[in-house]
Amino acid sequence: MTHYLKEPLLLEKRGVTISNRIMKSAMSEGMASRDHAPTDELIRLYERWSEGGAGLIVTGNVMVTKDALGEPGNVVLEDARHLDQFRRWASAGKRCGNEFWMQINHPGKQVVRGLVKEGHAPSAIPFPPKFQRFFAPSRALTTAGIHDLIHRFKMTASLAKEAGFTGVQLHAAHGYLISQFLSPRHNRRTDEWGGSIENRSRFLKEICRAVRAEVGESFPIGVKINSADFMKAGFTEEESKYVIKSLEELGVDHVEISGGTYEKAVMTGKKGPASEREAYFLEYAEGLKKRTTIPIAVTGGFRTSEGMREALASGATDMIGLARPLAVDPYIPHKLLEGELKDITTRSVRTGIPAVDKGGMMEIMWYSQQLDRLGRGKQTKPRFSPKLSLLLSLWKQGMGVFQKRRV
Repeated sequence: MTHYLKEPLLLEKRGVTISNRIMKSAMSEGMASRDHAPTDELIRLYERWSEGGAGLIVTGNVMVTKDALGEPGNVVLEDARHLDQFRRWASAGKRCGNEFWMQINHPGKQVVRGLVKEGHAPSAIPFPPKFQRFFAPSRALTTAGIHDLIHRFKMTASLAKEAGFTGVQLHAAHGYLISQFLSPRHNRRTDEWGGSIENRSRFLKEICRAVRAEVGESFPIGVKINSADFMKAGFTEEESKYVIKSLEELGVDHVEISGGTYEKAVMTGKKGPASEREAYFLEYAEGLKKRTTIPIAVTGGFRTSEGMREALASGATDMIGLARPLAVDPYIPHKLLEGELKDITTRSVRTGIPAVDKGGMMEIMWYSQQLDRLGRGKQTKPRFSPKLSLLLSLWKQGMGVFQKRRV
């Protein structure tokens, strides 16, 4: 029943073996210090996830510059000032022999108002009015600015390797900067960085080339990318498949499939196209596997060991990505691998107050509090009242708790 989950996965080009088919996908922890370094609580959290048994663990957002923060509490790695703390984080996150990759990112125009003054984007296209209160205004990047950010991604990847992380994942999904370049909805440029999908994917491809040149041939590079944005005039499934095929040709080692953006939050549990199968993006992944041999992970929606086994056995995906369930029980991977767990039940987190529950913000607060408990060495509270969770958040953070974040 569980042998598919236990099979190792070889990343052939790097000679790296992931010990099993379970991947802890990225969640935004919001647990950095005031100067954006990993805290003791963040380090302890990842030590527990390493003990939990996933073959591959991916960090939450690590930003390439402190001038662009996507959420409160983002970690930033732009120079060697806090490298000892990053070394401690890397050591904790891989202590049980798993792969531990740093997700590196730039939010583009998804920068929280009040944290930064101005965002940078492919084009100066504002968000719809209902989102503008969350995000700072943005301006279009110059060509020099684009090349500077490619350099920043390269340097963050190099520092991650120096700190002891075993790989990196480039975040090209969920409406962050790379995703913005890919989408014709956000990228209206008329130079070599815009227009056709070949040009819109140039930014991601140049980052991949720069990172590979910097980290060498033995260090894995993964990419998290949308199957689609699920928005009118957005990034499409056909474009996504084209980009992933290009990434394979560039020697990218692993692709994680997700979907949606803050404007269309498919990645938080709202499905795109209707499906009778557990995982949100499995049909897309199945079609993708006919075009590419690159190892694929699908994250979102898996809730039974049978559904995971079937997805792996069918060849639709090579890895099972899990996120929010591991915020409540970090040992779920071990339990799945040993056949001790058949179903992963996650509760609906609702206060009954429409203005609070709308858009999934209440769930984000609730799961963030579970991560905080794990980081402080405590047990999670799976039955913690959403209303008490809201009161606790307001007491600690005031109305700032409603700033846009994701888990």
